[in-house]
Amino acid sequence: MSDQALSTPAPRLPSIPGVAIMLVALSVGFALASPGFLTGGNISNILVQSVLLLLLALPMTLIIMTEGLDLSMGAVLTLASLVLAIILVTTKSLMLGLAGAVAVGVAFGLLNGWLVSVLAIPPFVATLGTMGAAQGLALIVSDGQSVVGIPRYVRQVYSGDVMGIPTPVLIGAGFYALFHVLLYHTRFGTYICALGGNRDALTLAGVKWRRLLIAVYALGGAMAGVAALLMTARMNAGHPTAAIGMEFDAIAAVALGGTSFEKGNGWIFGTLMGVVTVGILRNGLNLMAVPSSVQVACIGGLVIFALFLDSIRGHKS
Repeated sequence: MSDQALSTPAPRLPSIPGVAIMLVALSVGFALASPGFLTGGNISNILVQSVLLLLLALPMTLIIMTEGLDLSMGAVLTLASLVLAIILVTTKSLMLGLAGAVAVGVAFGLLNGWLVSVLAIPPFVATLGTMGAAQGLALIVSDGQSVVGIPRYVRQVYSGDVMGIPTPVLIGAGFYALFHVLLYHTRFGTYICALGGNRDALTLAGVKWRRLLIAVYALGGAMAGVAALLMTARMNAGHPTAAIGMEFDAIAAVALGGTSFEKGNGWIFGTLMGVVTVGILRNGLNLMAVPSSVQVACIGGLVIFALFLDSIRGHKS
């Protein structure tokens, strides 16, 4: 969706995306079902817990816009978190730990991009394979055990605040702004749209689109490395299965937000709304003591329903 569409002051009902309807409906429903849902503390909790998913969903938006997919993101996040935790315990250096986590993420991102762009392996198959590799390495480096003994100051990355605003929310806002500028105000963003919509035009323009595609996947890996810091700080440990499955929540948030799996159509603000919607759903179901297995099914149903609403309005418009 273009910036012009984002700036429209009063959209007509048919142009309101399904994710916005779901966001309002879930907020009203959980507010009526649980008295504690609309409290300031719970709303702050939803925003803080949503940041980790946002850091994965932002690059996933760009990857999906290239008609790709990254199923390895959750496993890479887990491995990066373990590497971060091990370096922190060994050296007590946050900078070294973060550098190690980002390096792990970038390495897997480069591998994913190379498999997809150079070897022409379908993204689903390529990233499914690297997901297995990352999961295996996570078990090897941790010996299947949690890595504990994280320095106390690391917790402040997740539990601290600046002028009353939680630190994770500030981090999430910063990366959202960065990706918004990257997609809508740089040549790189224009090329990403063309990767999913018209690669032949890039070739004719002399753009090395394979390198560009590798860079998109590498960016996704780097963001998994950054997200590892928040996850490790939240858990105060590194765990070999901590983020397994988070890639599906990220894909769900992107799909909810209206990003198309073809033709390079994406919407960063829609992804943000999709992340918050998933966060609200999980939080509300937790307040109602709904089992996690049922929550996963509810997220899948929510995605299908939101896409159904968009499909209906698309046929009417």
